[in-house]
Amino acid sequence: MIDLYTWTTPNGRKVSILLEELEVEYQVKSINITKDEQFAPDFLAIAPNNRIPAIVDHESGIAMMESGAIMQYMAEKTGRLLSNDVATRWKTLEWLNWQMGGLGPMAGQTHHFVKFNQGKSQYAEDRYQNETKRLYGVLEKQLDGRDYIAGEYSIADVACWPWISRFEWQGIDIHEYKNITRWYRAIAERPAVQKGYQIPKYVSDIPMP
Repeated sequence: MIDLYTWTTPNGRKVSILLEELEVEYQVKSINITKDEQFAPDFLAIAPNNRIPAIVDHESGIAMMESGAIMQYMAEKTGRLLSNDVATRWKTLEWLNWQMGGLGPMAGQTHHFVKFNQGKSQYAEDRYQNETKRLYGVLEKQLDGRDYIAGEYSIADVACWPWISRFEWQGIDIHEYKNITRWYRAIAERPAVQKGYQIPKYVSDIPMP
């Protein structure tokens, strides 16, 4: 049994979608970050960086924070969504790290300045939105001629998709990126994605371009 500590953010949805895809038994522990529940001592004992998501694996006794580490751990534990082929495996991990180091942080700053604090800093709005658009261009090129980021459906796709699902928050016209749009729609139709997107609660339907 996995305890999943999460909220309705792209990083949280990465792991809830993954657990649904892997078909593992888990229970949801809602951490409402709008009420500062991430600072509760019990949660900090699991996730010292006071960020969701986090997990406790009662089978192994492992408690873990950081969504990228959690995704690799669960993929290796179950033997799914992380290829045993050396080249494909490392391509998957390469793009997982690209999401963790690029797409997530830059898109997150775009949400902060463009959606929630528009007009406070034109410099910040331009900087982060332009970088997010650049990263969309990188992903668009990677998906040219491929159904999925590393060639087969993997944790790289599961990691990136929830961040792309907020294209409207980022001021992105997703239709300008034909490969991303095709990839996004295909993943959005997966039952595990539809279910995992609504964990820990329903907020809205999945945005569909």
